[in-house]
Amino acid sequence: MGDTRGERYDANICSCCFANLTAECLSAGLLFWFFGGTWVPMPNQDRSLYCEDWGEALTNRSEPAICVVDLEIGTASVLEGVPPDVSPGQALWAPGSQAVFFIGWYHEPFRLGLKFCSNRRLESCFKCPLSSSKPERLSGENLSVSNPRLSPDGSTLIYLQGAVFGPHNQCLSLQQRGSYLSDSSSQLYGSWKLLTVQRDLMVVCCSSPNTPPTLRVGFVPRAGEAVSWQTLQEPLMTFDFNWKVLDVTLPSDEENANYPGLDFGAVLVKPSRPLGETRTPLVVFIHGGPHSQFPAEWNSTTAGLAKLGFAVLMVNYRGSTGFGQHSILSLIGQIGSQDVKDVQRAVLTALERDPNLDPDRLAAIGGSHGGFLACHLLGQYPESYRVCAARNPVINAATLLGTSDIVDWRYTSAGFHYSYDQIPTAEALAAMLQKSPIAHAAKIKAPVLLMLGGRDRRVSPHQGMELYKALKSRGSPVRLLWFPEDGHSLSRVDTQVDCFLNTALWLHQHL
Repeated sequence: MGDTRGERYDANICSCCFANLTAECLSAGLLFWFFGGTWVPMPNQDRSLYCEDWGEALTNRSEPAICVVDLEIGTASVLEGVPPDVSPGQALWAPGSQAVFFIGWYHEPFRLGLKFCSNRRLESCFKCPLSSSKPERLSGENLSVSNPRLSPDGSTLIYLQGAVFGPHNQCLSLQQRGSYLSDSSSQLYGSWKLLTVQRDLMVVCCSSPNTPPTLRVGFVPRAGEAVSWQTLQEPLMTFDFNWKVLDVTLPSDEENANYPGLDFGAVLVKPSRPLGETRTPLVVFIHGGPHSQFPAEWNSTTAGLAKLGFAVLMVNYRGSTGFGQHSILSLIGQIGSQDVKDVQRAVLTALERDPNLDPDRLAAIGGSHGGFLACHLLGQYPESYRVCAARNPVINAATLLGTSDIVDWRYTSAGFHYSYDQIPTAEALAAMLQKSPIAHAAKIKAPVLLMLGGRDRRVSPHQGMELYKALKSRGSPVRLLWFPEDGHSLSRVDTQVDCFLNTALWLHQHL
């Protein structure tokens, strides 16, 4: 695989994702996705020419190619016919193995970050015959589609389809038939994730806040019968700390006028034996996204803190996934207000229902939007929180506008319509500033630990630096950890260890 589309790739810096390793593809050939690394200009091109990539966690990943490996003769070739203005991916063989289905992301007018975002403009599903250089677009226009799959008999192509722009994770298109699923009576695990189904054999991953993941298998049963699950391997260990799900009820003055009657919840994890203390300090753990969630599953950070004697409250505020489309839409234009009040309401609910929690020793931790909310809590409720630890937090949405790879979300979250030709206005910038933690920085009293990734394309590390300088100039206790080789998720193993140890020590020092 040498040159593709007039560009050369550094063979030492590349990535490829293998897929569809089935009996059919073994006879037809293997598809894989070649995501070229560092772009190298051709001799007739300007070496200073800017080459766009796909943003956070895909830096220097510009134009991938779908390749076909002939397993009989051991050769690989690039699939012909992919439009030059499209980045292909998620490929699978069509029935008969004479064509390939794939998803294409259009490059124009410019690229927005792909990671964690299911709402990209003009994501289309294509069918590309091996014998033709003219692919057929199967999906409609101005839609966001992904994850194509074939029905078991190969007669039907199924893919996910959703709206363009707006919330980056939201409910996708469904046929609303008015049917409901009955909840299982089994309470053995808090979370079940279906990994795959092969010829009616289901493989699931099960875990709970006090039980690490384990694999279970079972066959799809006949109608009306229950699944007989078999555990492949018991968890290596379980922990004796307690957990429960809290339902949070809002007072009338905190309801959303456009989306009233919404509920949300939190997962409370407590050590079974507090370390010689009559009341347990509470760490408020806030997820990012904001359109994501804390399932009742294993979380190593939560488990580690509980083992150290802290209670942990993982809050799923309105706007979290799993509570319906209205919940997600209710947060648009309400960041920095509704979500902050939701987290505080969840904390008050937990303190009211569990007298063993210490209201005088509260901490707030979180990353990305979770860090945004943790810093908001310190500024809006300065007398309530003793300490904070934030990972790559959004601090000033107005200054983030020109540095984030998902500029569309910066407008949407503040309640403004986005289009590619958007020009910032004084109104939009003022609203973004007003909704940001930096607007409350002068009121922050609690010590703040900031952990920043030097290669973060989603939330620039200079966001955290803004708060660092604001607190430093006022003599407020603040500590900053800088990870030059890491990005938004701070996911390198050494970084994760460093962040947890420093967070635990910071909490122990100030609670």
